[in-house]
Amino acid sequence: MHALLAVIVKEFLQLRQDKKMIPAMVIGPLVQLLALGYAANLDVTRVPMVLVDQDRSPASRALVERFTGAGTFDLVGAEDGVEAIDPWLVEGRAQIALVVAPGYGEAVAAGRTPQVQVIADGTDANSSGLGLGYAAQLLAQAGAEMAASRLAASPARGGAPPAVGRYELVPRVWYNPDLRSRWFYVPAVLAMVLMLVTMILPSMAVVREKEIGTLEQLSVTPLRPWQLIVGKLTPFLVVGMLDMLLITALVTGLFHVPLRGSLLLLAFLTFLFLLTTLGLGLLVSTLARTQQQAMGICVFVLMVPMIYLSGLIFPVENMPRGFQIASNVIPVRYYAIILRGVFLKGSGIDVLWPEALSLLAIGVTVLTMASLRFRKSLE
Repeated sequence: MHALLAVIVKEFLQLRQDKKMIPAMVIGPLVQLLALGYAANLDVTRVPMVLVDQDRSPASRALVERFTGAGTFDLVGAEDGVEAIDPWLVEGRAQIALVVAPGYGEAVAAGRTPQVQVIADGTDANSSGLGLGYAAQLLAQAGAEMAASRLAASPARGGAPPAVGRYELVPRVWYNPDLRSRWFYVPAVLAMVLMLVTMILPSMAVVREKEIGTLEQLSVTPLRPWQLIVGKLTPFLVVGMLDMLLITALVTGLFHVPLRGSLLLLAFLTFLFLLTTLGLGLLVSTLARTQQQAMGICVFVLMVPMIYLSGLIFPVENMPRGFQIASNVIPVRYYAIILRGVFLKGSGIDVLWPEALSLLAIGVTVLTMASLRFRKSLE
């Protein structure tokens, strides 16, 4: 234990003396959190809309007021014909065009189906899709109100009101009632920061020692390989846990993402996740000869595919079957479920134990492989 503590202290002192490592471990996570926390927001609140009202009746004006008063659409202009819409969409001045056909008011008064068209710029699929969804919802509400008014007026015309059977949908969203995309993406920043601190930086640190020759000097000391491995990885483990606490505080305090679960459980499951990232970082250090190679392997071979296939950004269920199978060996997939379960759902270990066992199995396997290869490289 004395030898192990000496290695740990030596690694902490080396981290403190490295003027590039400390900013990468402290300032880097904060920059990532602020950048992604404010930028990763798919909520659409103000959609610029151009209007083509070919009816110009009180009914059409009421429909336009319904759109502008909903708080979602901004009326940025009006045209007389449909052919004038194209410049608005091409130049990006509008994303949605609302076209009210001639005779809209007469159709509403007569109880017929009025003609309304919504044209969207499909180059931004997310904003256009949400805008079309909002527009469809407003038009459905308008149609329901017209149908209700006709039913209410039918007894006054001397006839009994028709028997109408209808379904009433009352949606309720749990865990994220306002459907804020930031609540979905911001906890994922924690996973990316931990991969940076505990996978990329350890691999580069070990390779740097190989380049300057200090690793060879340590190999001829009475230190055992496991002592050297644990001593080198422990400082990054400590920094990773501290980053977890810092980012959790900022996520809940700055972005108001709720932490409904146990912080102790999150820390324990984060420790299991760090076993995998530290093991991968150690494994990369045995494969790379230079720090540039270590960074390239970590970023392009490991980090980017793990982010894309883990469910942090894209749902795993929407991927082809082959990629879904491949994602089963990606530790970030299980950690993403843990993050959203603890933060948003308040899940406990009784729910997250399959993910915990998966992380433990992957972590032990990767650490064993990396330790054997590291020991072989020392010998």
